[in-house]
Amino acid sequence: MKIALLGYGKMGKVIEKIALERGHEIVLRKTRDNSFDGLENADVAIEFSIPDAAVENISQCLNKNVPVISGTTGWLEEYHNIVKLCEEKKGAFIYGSNFSLGVNIFFQLNEYLAKMMSKLDQYKVSMEEIHHTQKLDAPSGTAISLAKGIIENSNYSSWALSDAKQDEILIDAKRIENVPGTHSVFYDSEIDSIEIKHTAHSREGFALGSVVAAEWIIGKQGVFTMKDVLDLK
Repeated sequence: MKIALLGYGKMGKVIEKIALERGHEIVLRKTRDNSFDGLENADVAIEFSIPDAAVENISQCLNKNVPVISGTTGWLEEYHNIVKLCEEKKGAFIYGSNFSLGVNIFFQLNEYLAKMMSKLDQYKVSMEEIHHTQKLDAPSGTAISLAKGIIENSNYSSWALSDAKQDEILIDAKRIENVPGTHSVFYDSEIDSIEIKHTAHSREGFALGSVVAAEWIIGKQGVFTMKDVLDLK
């Protein structure tokens, strides 16, 4: 499989390593300093860049009929436009706030727990996410996905980074050197507390998941998620 890497920072280099180990070929390593030349030769693109570049990167892929996997967060106000473009071009696209296989199982666990806790008003939910200091957006896309999973299965209506109202989920976003990503969900009452937590030990889990998604999307058409890739119901 021929892969275009759109974004060649720390994540891009880890994705490259895993892709090569799995027998794939890299045909483009896109940075802000070079062009999209070679993208048309790719079977699939994996996009881990920065929020300001993501929409153009994804659009270039869809316009060139190259399936694209995007793990860049912080650009989702344009998500519906990308979905529309994908449908118009009859392309294939997966966005994931986190491609770690473990995190996607954690997402399912979070939703299941939210359903169980939704009838217990004595518990107040909150979240904490910790990432490295180079991460530009806060809260993380993973934290937003976790919050969405709770909101869809409870009486909460939104999330907040501070001064959360009764129907809002407080997200405490921290930036600490050399932390790949830690996410915790807390349910606290006067009597006890329940906590679920996912801790990433390196970037390799995110990279492996993105390559698995790239392998899966070949030959498909539409907008998908990691639930489709992992067949999580």
